[in-house]
Amino acid sequence: MMADTSRLKEQKDHGTAVFPCGLYEVEETCSWKGVKHHWHDEIEILYFGKGEFLLRINMETFRIQEECFYFINPGELHSIEPLTQGLESAVLFHPRILSFEHYDMAQTRLLQPLSKGGIRLPRYLAGASPAFARLRHVYMEILHIFHETGSFLSEEGQTVTENLSSQLFIRAGLLNMLAVFSSYSLLTEPEKEDDYRVEIIKSALDFIRSHYQEKIYIRDLAQQANINEQYFCRFFKKALGKSPISYLNAYRIKQAIILLQTTDMAVMEICLDCGFYNLGNFLREFKKDTGLTPLQYRKHYVDGKS
Repeated sequence: MMADTSRLKEQKDHGTAVFPCGLYEVEETCSWKGVKHHWHDEIEILYFGKGEFLLRINMETFRIQEECFYFINPGELHSIEPLTQGLESAVLFHPRILSFEHYDMAQTRLLQPLSKGGIRLPRYLAGASPAFARLRHVYMEILHIFHETGSFLSEEGQTVTENLSSQLFIRAGLLNMLAVFSSYSLLTEPEKEDDYRVEIIKSALDFIRSHYQEKIYIRDLAQQANINEQYFCRFFKKALGKSPISYLNAYRIKQAIILLQTTDMAVMEICLDCGFYNLGNFLREFKKDTGLTPLQYRKHYVDGKS
C-alpha cells in the first residue's frame, strides 16, 4: 500500500484566503536555484522569457531554451531547474475564483470540469503557436496589474493583491486566457496511464520528507512502491533526474540550511538531526551543494541580514 502523499503537497498559500491567486517572478539578474518537486491544488501558468531551464512535470522532462508558456494542472508533480540566468514568472490560481453561481454553458462545459479535473490546460504553448501572441498579451496585462497594486510578501516570495478592481481585472484576464484556449481547441482531457507512476514518485518523496532524520535505505523506498530495488532506482532517476540517494542528501541539506538560518544549533547537532550519521559526509555534501562549509554559510547568512 502506498503512503499518504498529502505531506508532499505544497503547504504554502498562493494569493490570499479571499483571492487565491499570486505572482512569482525571477529576474534575469537573480541568482535562483529553482523549485524542488512538489504539487498543489492550484493551476500554474509558467512563462519563460529568457534563459535555459529544465522543467519536469510528472514523468516528462522539458528543456526550455526559448520564449514559451507551460501549464501545470492541479495535482501534477513538478520542479524547475535553471541552467542559466533567465527571466521566468508564474501566476498560480485556484480554479474556484473563476466559477459562477449561474450555471450557463461556460460554467457547465468549461469552468466546472476545469475545477474538478475533467479538462486540463495544454502542456505548453510555443512562440510559433497561433494562440501565443494573444495569450502573452493577456498574461502581461495580469503581470502589470500585480505590479501596479500588489504587495510583495518577501518571506513567501510572491506578489498578491487585495485591491478589488485589480482582482476583477485579473479574474477577467484569466477567463480571457481560458477563452483563447477554448477558441483554439487547446483544452485536453486528463491522461490516466501516468497516474499510477506519478503516485509512486509522490509516495517515495513523501516517505523521504517524513523519515529523512532516520536511516533510509533504497529497499525502504522500493517497498513503498511495491517494486524491486533496481527497477525503482531506474524509475526514480528517469522521473526526477537524480538517484534516490542524491535526492535524499539534497533534501537533508535543505533542512540543514533552514536550521543554520533559524537556530543556534551546533553543526554536529544539525548533522545528526538531518539524518547524517557521519560528520565528514555531511560536510562534503553541504559544500557540494552550497560551495561553503556550514559555519561559513551561517556567517554569510547572518552578515547578509545585518
